[in-house]
Formats: sequence, C-alpha cells, structure tokens
Amino acid sequence: MDMREKQLSHEYFFEGHIMKARLDQVELPNGRTAQREVCEHVGGVGVLPIDRDGNIILVRQFRYPYGEEILEIPAGKMDHGDEEGAAACGARELREETGCTAGRMVPLGCIYPSPGFLTEVVHLFAALDLTEGEMQPDEDEFVEVVRLPIAEVERMAGQNELRDAKTLVALYRAKLKGLY
Repeated sequence: MDMREKQLSHEYFFEGHIMKARLDQVELPNGRTAQREVCEHVGGVGVLPIDRDGNIILVRQFRYPYGEEILEIPAGKMDHGDEEGAAACGARELREETGCTAGRMVPLGCIYPSPGFLTEVVHLFAALDLTEGEMQPDEDEFVEVVRLPIAEVERMAGQNELRDAKTLVALYRAKLKGLY
C-alpha cells in the first residue's frame, strides 16, 4: 500500500531565523483531504564527547520551552549556511560549549526528533581523542560543563534523569558501536 500523502496547498504563518511554521492541505491515500501542521527546522548536530578516562562530557543549560535546566550532550543548530557540514558544525559546537576539540569524530547517524510535525534532522557524532581548551559559548548561551563516568550517565539514563532524546540516542549508538 502506498501511504504517501500529496500536498495540495500550504500557507506559512511564521518565519523565523531557525524555523518556519506552515499549515498544509494534503490528499490522503484513500482520496480524502486533511490538514498537516508542519514546523520546518534548519536541523542540528549533537556530539557525545568521551574522554580518555572513560568520562562523558555533558552540558547543563536552561531550556526555555520546558522551563528547566537539562543535562545533555553539546549540540547546536546547523545555521551557518550550506558550506558548514554536519561534522564541522559538531566540532564547532563541541569547542564552543566545552572547550574541547576532537581528534576523531565518529558518525552515529541521524535522528528525527518529532516526525509528526517537525522536519528537523539531528546528526549525531561521538567525539574521541579530546584535547582540552577554552569554552567559547555564544553570547546568549549559558552552559555548565559536567563530566561524569560512563556508568553514571548510563544509570541516569535508566532512571529517567536524562530526558534529552539526542543524548539518549547518541549514548546508545556509541555503546552499540563499541566506542566505550
């Protein structure tokens, strides 16, 4: 069965720097019509830094939509143009948020954070062979670096103390690849 939906029309209601919101009219596989709310997003990158001592470097930051501080992997938006690929964006975000540079960036694939309405694709990497340096956060970015043993991060994931999807997926995929 072909389950594709055909876009009949679309109307934008908001256009910002990193996302646009639109309402689409679509034709369903059975010939009926429906509406789809779509948020177009520039995409992002998440990096799981693993140091030589078997620690994972996370960042704690306030996330406005949830009204709370969240512990997560360093990450950011792919908003520097087409000339910056996912790996370069990940290396930049790692350096800005933790001060680290990676000797190796291992691809961990990508994820669709919320495919019911969001076009965002998040590219994941593990950062290995780290060199420490100075953090370079954006002027509107306030982060605290948190270095934890891998076993503690896994325990936190199992106890629902980590809720960020990109962090959980990167952790799991790195483990499956034998990176720790």
